[in-house]
Amino acid sequence: MAAITESVEINRRPEDVFAYIDDLERHGEWQEEIVSVRVEGGGPTKVGTRAIERRKVPGREQTVTYEITEHDPPRTFAFHGTDGPIRPVGKGTVEPLDGGERSRVTIEFDFEAPGIGGKLLRPIALAQARKAIPKGQRRLKERLESGDA
Repeated sequence: MAAITESVEINRRPEDVFAYIDDLERHGEWQEEIVSVRVEGGGPTKVGTRAIERRKVPGREQTVTYEITEHDPPRTFAFHGTDGPIRPVGKGTVEPLDGGERSRVTIEFDFEAPGIGGKLLRPIALAQARKAIPKGQRRLKERLESGDA
C-alpha cells in the first residue's frame, strides 16, 4: 500500500489530462519543486523512458532520476526512482467521469529507502511529499481547466 494516495477531479477529458501528465518536461508547470527536467532519448513517453529532474528540497537542490515502469494511455502510468538514498515510486490513474467528459487523477506515492541513510531520510521526505502532492494536483487542475496546459 502506498504511503500517500491523493485524488483530484478535473473538468477535462481523460485523454487531455493524460497527454499533459505524459509530457514529462512540463511537470515543472504544475509541480513547483521542479527546477528542470531532462528526458533521455527523446520520443514519446513509454515504459523504460528515463527522466532526470532537478528539484528544490529544503536547503538545496537535488537531482532525481526515475524510469517509467508502466504506461497505458490514457489510464495508468507508474515510475520508479533509480538512484539516491531515497527513491520515489508511484502510480497514477486517470479515470473517466461523467461519460468521459471529466477525469479523476489519483496518485499513489512512496519512497523506497535502501540503506540506513534512506531509512533516516524517508520520514522527512514523506512529510514534504504529503504537502507537495495535493498542492501539485490543485495546480494541475487549475492549469488544465484554465486552458494553460
